[in-house]
Amino acid sequence: MLADGRQVVGLDSMNCYYDINLKRARLEQLEAFPHFRFEHIDLTDRNRISTLFVSVAPEIAVNLAAQAGVRHSLTNAHAYAESNLNGFLNMLAGCRHASTGHLVYPSSSSIYGGSARMPFSVHDSADHPLSLYAASKKAELMARTYSHAFGLPTTGLRFFTVYGPWGRPDMALFIFTKPRLAGEPIDVFNHGNMQRDFTYIDDIVDGIARVMPATASLEKCGT
Repeated sequence: MLADGRQVVGLDSMNCYYDINLKRARLEQLEAFPHFRFEHIDLTDRNRISTLFVSVAPEIAVNLAAQAGVRHSLTNAHAYAESNLNGFLNMLAGCRHASTGHLVYPSSSSIYGGSARMPFSVHDSADHPLSLYAASKKAELMARTYSHAFGLPTTGLRFFTVYGPWGRPDMALFIFTKPRLAGEPIDVFNHGNMQRDFTYIDDIVDGIARVMPATASLEKCGT
């Protein structure tokens, strides 16, 4: 329990998209906190998500669960529809019926797709995604619908390539550093002609924590 008696409930499907041992190691870090409780649930399990929301009645929900990875979405499309569309809808419905005070969820810089305008802006159009992953992240529009139709405060945060300790092994940081540490060649994409913003994990965590208690409104919504 937290100092005021509240509890943090975390849930994850623990799928095998990448090494599950890394996920278990992360979970061990969290389970060391007495106020943390873990539920092994897949977001696509509508009944279990509904039951959990009814029993917990969360004041704030943070949905960081999604099927990530641009390249993987080209070969396993259904996983993205199930997790990023159906799973996200289950979260929205759970928040609605539990009268959750605020839902915070992540979007992705991939959503800007083929935009030639640099740097990206939250005011830019996100109508031309270049991957199924990016298209599935347009599901954030469902959050706006739930905010309008059911008065559910929601806030979407658009992340730009998060990196840091305990990160996903398919991210660029590890794709580059692993062969370098092993004395092997590094794969260079697009002949090295690229630039990209990266965001350190601690800054992402700090941003999420600051947003959580701030009730959103439709007037604050962007594109």
